[in-house]
Formats: sequence, structure tokens, C-alpha cells
Amino acid sequence: MNLIWIVFFFAAAAGQTETVPLNLPTTQDPVDRALHRLFNADFAAAQAIITEEISKNPENPLLYSLRGGALFFSELNRMNILELEFFADNESITDRKRLKPDPTIRHDFFEATGKARILASARLATVPQDANATFALLMAVGAETDYTLLVEKKYIRSYSLTKETQRNARKALQLTPPLYDAYLSLGMLEYVVGNLNFFYRMFVHFDQIEGSKQKAIGYLKLVIDHGRYYSPYAKLLLSVIYLRDKMPEQALDLLQDLQRDFPDNPLVRKEVLRLSGRLGPKPNKSGR
Repeated sequence: MNLIWIVFFFAAAAGQTETVPLNLPTTQDPVDRALHRLFNADFAAAQAIITEEISKNPENPLLYSLRGGALFFSELNRMNILELEFFADNESITDRKRLKPDPTIRHDFFEATGKARILASARLATVPQDANATFALLMAVGAETDYTLLVEKKYIRSYSLTKETQRNARKALQLTPPLYDAYLSLGMLEYVVGNLNFFYRMFVHFDQIEGSKQKAIGYLKLVIDHGRYYSPYAKLLLSVIYLRDKMPEQALDLLQDLQRDFPDNPLVRKEVLRLSGRLGPKPNKSGR
């Protein structure tokens, strides 16, 4: 199984500087601008940016991966399941009741990820070290994995896709320089496998994955510190791990970072308020 279905809309972000307001992207790169709108739950604006950029650069596979991701997150939002409490509860995640996806969005989603796969694979066939194509393929397959598991509840198919995601992540880490964002996929696999009971671990196997919680947290921290795209995403996933492990203070610290950077996101704001209310005010440094 794969816990990358804890996906929200934190797939990428540019770093912040003192001369730029915290709620604005620091570059004019269209991917950064689209993702920044996505982080703030402005799905229509994100799709508008992606569509405009595809019209200018229709051979860029990353744009189609991003379109698929945006469609996936907007669909989860429509079905009202983008809640941290949902992902912190095993029963909610493994509920076998299928959701009711919008058939048009489903079609557009797989069309986008399929296009990304075709373009990325063609590019990698001639330039195996192409970082943009490598990451586009990793993102596209990851989005398909999430949709297949979380929405369609097709566990065997999602297991196969997770193995493909793992292979793509290993390739991304072999590039020079490595794409540190790929550690996110490996980190979540470490955490999920480590939480499977003995019976399921007999049947679920991923090469080079030990099921180590320490490795999972270490990988996510690598992404937070060095990732080009998934740093905010890693903060979110690590906050979920902390919630599942009864460490709400650490989760709140990460969520407050995300609220600072993406203040328009109502889900992050809601989670911060919920946790803050549960924990109460922090003591001052004098201990009073």
C-alpha cells in the first residue's frame, strides 16, 4: 500500500525571500505560480495558468502532470475529504466504500497523466538524465496511484503503481544533482510498510524498503531542507505522521509554517485553529 494518498495541494513551492511577501511566489516560473494558487486552494486560477502555459509549450510533460495533480486535488476537495483527521485515521482511509468521482474529471485526469507519461518517456528515451521529464513521470504516476487507491479503492492496481513510483524515485535520486523531492515517495513507503501488520507484510514487499519510521522521518526532513518541489508537501506529510504518533505540538509547528506561507488555504487554517484550541496557548520562555 502507499500513503502518498495523504496528498493535499502542496506539490511544490519556490523559496521565500525578505523582499517578497510570504504569500507570493518568488519567481515568475509558471509552474511555481500555478502551484502557489493550488496551495491556496484556488483551483480555477491554477488550471488557468497551466492551460495558458500548455498553449505556449505543449511538449513539456511536467505541465500535464501538474494538470492531473490539480484535477485530483480539486476532486478530493469537491468530495470533502481533504482533512488531516481523515488521513490520521486508518479506518477512514481503508473504508472500502467507493466514492463517486465526477466522470468528466476522471477522464480529464487520466488524459493529462497519460499525456505526461508519453511525453516524459519519449524525452527520457533520448535524454535519460533529463530532470524535468524524470520528475514529470514521477509526479504523473504518483497522482495515478493516489487516485486509484483513494478514490477508486483498487488496492491491487495501486500496489503495482506504487512499485512504479518507487522505481521512478530511485532514478530521480541517481541524477546529478539528485532530485531530493523523490525522497518523499520513499519516506512515505518506509512509514506505511512499517505500520502494516505482520500478515500484510508477508505479501507486500518493496525493494530496499525496511519499514523504518526513523528513515521515513529522515527522508521527509531531507525533502523539507533540500527539495525543489516537495518541501511544503513534506511538511504536511510529516505533520500527519506526528498526529498519528500522538505528537500534536510538532504537527502544529509544521502546519503553522504552512499557514504562514499559504495564508489563503482554508484547510490549513482550519487545522491550525483546531490543534491550537486543543493544545491551548504555549507557555512563554520563562515558564510562566
